[in-house]
Amino acid sequence: MESVEGLMEEFDLSFYKGKKVFVTGHTGFKGSWLCKVLANLGAEVTGYSLKPPTEPSLFVIAKIEQNINSVIGDIRDYQSLKKAFDTAQPEIVLHLAAQPIVRDSYKDPTYTYDTNVMGTVNILECVRNSNCVKSFLNVTTDKVYLNKEWNWGYRENEELDGFDPYSNSKSCSELVTHSYKNSFFADGKIAISTARAGNVIGGGDFANDRIIPDCVRAALNYENIVVRNPFSTRPYQHVLEPLYAYLMIATKQYENNSFAGAYNIGPDDVDCFQTSALVDLFVNKWGNGLSWINRYDGGPHEANFLKLDCAKLKAAFGWKPRWNLDTAIEKVVEWSKCWINGEDVRKCMDKQIEEFLAK
Repeated sequence: MESVEGLMEEFDLSFYKGKKVFVTGHTGFKGSWLCKVLANLGAEVTGYSLKPPTEPSLFVIAKIEQNINSVIGDIRDYQSLKKAFDTAQPEIVLHLAAQPIVRDSYKDPTYTYDTNVMGTVNILECVRNSNCVKSFLNVTTDKVYLNKEWNWGYRENEELDGFDPYSNSKSCSELVTHSYKNSFFADGKIAISTARAGNVIGGGDFANDRIIPDCVRAALNYENIVVRNPFSTRPYQHVLEPLYAYLMIATKQYENNSFAGAYNIGPDDVDCFQTSALVDLFVNKWGNGLSWINRYDGGPHEANFLKLDCAKLKAAFGWKPRWNLDTAIEKVVEWSKCWINGEDVRKCMDKQIEEFLAK
């Protein structure tokens, strides 16, 4: 499967055929899936990122570099970034590069702020000094909001003030984007948006301190899954859900600047699960006698309850989630067992992309 054109109802993905797209953070988990989707659609993709952040990594396992122009560089290095950017001459920019782990942000806040804030400044400077870009999307997180631990979803007009260095740096990235939009892109020639996605899961995530990778590692090693905060509630969604939404937003604002803005991207309320329920679902799907244990470690502050109100995205584009959490976990298990058994993970990714877009 190398073409998924014409399968979507909300917009025609053939839009991306031949489009020049610049993706920062392309060697990461989400970036690798995004590049695979874009390559299948026939886009001319240039990725700019550090080397893959994990070993193993989806970027290497799935041979993503075969389908794109991959540039290894630091988002904090403006001159290196601008050189790659100017060579690519992109029409669409999708900014995913980040230090994405909450616990790591406590260990090295300076690096987190440098990457997540100044990295955003640098890519926006590249956009500002270009004459090729028409659509820019900054991917942030659901954690940008001042979390009051209330039971309803946050809307895009709620106060931004993430608690920990990661979440706060992403709040700052939102503010930087908003300032650039007002200061330099007010003429509407370049559409500027941000996307605030909930927790994503999917095959090929090998990060530390994430629950699904922890589940896969435990299964691989025939160990109990250690759950450090079983009662936290998060909006979990398969990685293809936000990636499709990113592509939709970038397309729609490319065609009509009035669609530019901030958008929440998350599952429906039924898929806002406690971590313990998520792990139960994974255990049931995996089988082989897998089990988990509660081992709260009293670690640094993380939100206990967080979900998003996605009414704006639904109203603007007729968007809705395609895979519920049960299906999402099935796809994680399918990909993970494919990899563990030494099968072709590229084919597995193509199959899952086709199934998602055809639904």
